[in-house]
Amino acid sequence: MVQARNVTGDIHFHPAAAGEPSHPVPRQLPADEPAFVNRTGEVGQLNAILSARDGGQVVVSVHVVAGTAGAGKTSLVLHWAHQVKHRFPEGQLFVNLRGYDPGEPLTPGQALRRFLRALGVASADIPQDTDDAAALYRSLLADRRVLIILDNAATVAQVRPLLPGGGRCLIIVTSRSRLSGLAVRDGAHRLTLGTLPEREAVALLGAVTSGYRPDDDPAKLAELARLCAHLPLALRIAAERAASHPHLRLDDLIADLRDESALWDTLSTGSESEADAVRTVFAWSYRALPEPAARLFRLLGLHPGPEFGLHPAAVLGELPLRRARQSLDDLVGAHLLEQTGPDRYQFHDLLRAYAADQAHTQEPPEQRDRALRRVLEWYLHTADAAGAWIRPAEARMTLAAPATTVPPLECADFNAAVDWSEREHATLRRLVLASASAELDALAWQLAIAQWNALPPSASYSDWIDAGRAGLEAAERSNESDAQIRLLTLLGTSYRQVNRLGESLDCHERALALARARHARVDEARSLNLIGLIHLRTRRLDVAEAHFQQAAAAFNEQDEPRRAAIALSNLARIRLEAGRLPEAARATRRALAAHRALNNQQSIGNILNISAALHLEQSEPDQARQAIDEALDIALALRDRTLEAYWLLTLGDIQRTAGEYGDALVSYQRSAMLHRRVGDRSREALAWRGTGRTYRATGRADEAAEFHRRAAAVHAELGDTWQHAVELGELAAAVEADTPEAARAHWSEALRRLESFSDPRAAALRTRIQQRLTV
Repeated sequence: MVQARNVTGDIHFHPAAAGEPSHPVPRQLPADEPAFVNRTGEVGQLNAILSARDGGQVVVSVHVVAGTAGAGKTSLVLHWAHQVKHRFPEGQLFVNLRGYDPGEPLTPGQALRRFLRALGVASADIPQDTDDAAALYRSLLADRRVLIILDNAATVAQVRPLLPGGGRCLIIVTSRSRLSGLAVRDGAHRLTLGTLPEREAVALLGAVTSGYRPDDDPAKLAELARLCAHLPLALRIAAERAASHPHLRLDDLIADLRDESALWDTLSTGSESEADAVRTVFAWSYRALPEPAARLFRLLGLHPGPEFGLHPAAVLGELPLRRARQSLDDLVGAHLLEQTGPDRYQFHDLLRAYAADQAHTQEPPEQRDRALRRVLEWYLHTADAAGAWIRPAEARMTLAAPATTVPPLECADFNAAVDWSEREHATLRRLVLASASAELDALAWQLAIAQWNALPPSASYSDWIDAGRAGLEAAERSNESDAQIRLLTLLGTSYRQVNRLGESLDCHERALALARARHARVDEARSLNLIGLIHLRTRRLDVAEAHFQQAAAAFNEQDEPRRAAIALSNLARIRLEAGRLPEAARATRRALAAHRALNNQQSIGNILNISAALHLEQSEPDQARQAIDEALDIALALRDRTLEAYWLLTLGDIQRTAGEYGDALVSYQRSAMLHRRVGDRSREALAWRGTGRTYRATGRADEAAEFHRRAAAVHAELGDTWQHAVELGELAAAVEADTPEAARAHWSEALRRLESFSDPRAAALRTRIQQRLTV
């Protein structure tokens, strides 16, 4: 039996055992780096700010001059954080916001999701809406003392949702911009992390090289430091180069670096001396690489995502996995790449830009094009394989064999497919746009379909919509009608899932017109069925039923038993909604038998949910509970929080009817939370309705009225006339005892809104309201 967790609009942690923390303690700081440089001035300022804290939130904005950051993180700030982390026993959070990455920076929503996972919130339970995620984040940190490092920020807007706003947190924000708005509006302390004084720059060089070159002349080290513009990133790379050539005279190393500097002087305007120094050191270190590593470095600059694994790196470089790993190790050792986990890598944003520049200057256009196509095809085939597990009912595309010797990954089972999809979600979102930008239209629309099929069950459909649009445009440019039909269908489904019903209907009607023009009967039937779902949402029940009947007939005609069973399930839902219970029962039995024969787990769960609601209306609580428990077990096995959220509404109704009010509140509140996190405001409001009904049943009319008011406001905003009328009736019942005139006004308005509905359930509701108004 499924037990819903005790979760309301925020997260409530269960009491811990004696001696244990009462909530998850995040430990997100990357590994400490050796303190090669003692920047006493800046460290002193940070310590002074820490000592002067008065117990409230403190924000420190660190302006990082380009090139003063370490490879992927601000070394000084990170090292200081490790020294003081004992003063933040309730945790440390760290995120690289990728503000100056050549690709897209991390959005506040993405950063919040990472932080919430670190704070103990399951991935599937994290709100998709950024404001809701920020509210949850603030509630979790309200009474906690946590050190938060927001590294590599681009703008104040990227940072502000990540500020807890209260509590006892210390937030360090690093950026190449000054972020003046943080000081003006949020009271942030300002600190500039600029170039090193010469003595400290020489100390950094000496610390790295002393074990390999103990006899280097300090004056020569000072000259090397000046050529690096005293920038820590450039100094670290130069020191690594010197240490790796212990028998080469320092004069020769300096001469090499001067040669690179002269090259950059020729290619640049000379107006940005610090940036030129960084590029000079990059070039110096890059030219010292073995050729396989150097080629892999520049080709990795073409990778569309912020992070990559061993396999796509090998695909880009046309290398066997063993040799690719060796070259990646060379790049990590030269501080040109950062390893983030087993066989996972990322660039510092400056190095990514430099690698892409080298690819464009040193690789012939046809080589660049082939490399990009190889990695896109690898992701396409791997995503297609993952999608076969995640959405097995979706038709697989016929794909050409990938042009790479590194085979695409094959997922062993459903969980492995979901794990890969979640890990690569940020990259997959960029692949369609990268394909379209490269005018690889066939790959663009194929990747859009593959990404939809491989969308993790915990992700919001809104994450895919931009890719879907780009894929549709590519299919239109390619005059691929079948792909257009499929992408319009997927876009329409995605829009419906996030309550953008007008856009959903437009997509499905366009798909229907294309399907009819091509005499594609199955696609026509699918569009009819999906249009019916939109009319069901807006309670145009007769229109919806006609669409479902047409779809079912066409699916049967085309020997599509799975889709015919889905249309039959939708007919059962229509008849239940209309209050035609005997007809609903017959359709439900037939649909359940069909789905069980086909072993379609998601569809079995859906018809079980309908069956449970039907049994409840027929006063058969035991059968209702058995059906909904089986449905929820299916949702949990599929790791699908959208299904769980919707089916919890039925569980709550069953529990409330049985007088299990505490359990009912748990179910409704979890349903509301999950619906909020996938962006379905309509069904979140239905959970509030259940909560209000439960509070009224326990004599807490004021609390009930507040939930009904909130739900009524959402339904009114969404233009849902039926649900708004139902909610006004619930609100009237909740306030009747205290304010009978207000109740009569709510009932009267509900009655007016019900005029356009003629089904038996609507007629019965009108009768009940009229009876209350005549009392």
